[in-house]
Amino acid sequence: MNMNEINKLSDRELEKLLLEKRAAVRQFRFDITGSKAKNVNDGSNMRKDVARILTALSLRDNK
Repeated sequence: MNMNEINKLSDRELEKLLLEKRAAVRQFRFDITGSKAKNVNDGSNMRKDVARILTALSLRDNK
């Protein structure tokens, strides 16, 4: 997900997406410890998505 897609979403949609991504990161950590995850790069991509969403929300609050 890139910043253009994130900027098109409303605040409520971003908050919902943030909760989903955080849950996915949490589940990914459990999968890694149990050796269920195949692609370890997914974790960093999900964390970057969370950071992008948080950045977009904070930029909107500052305006």
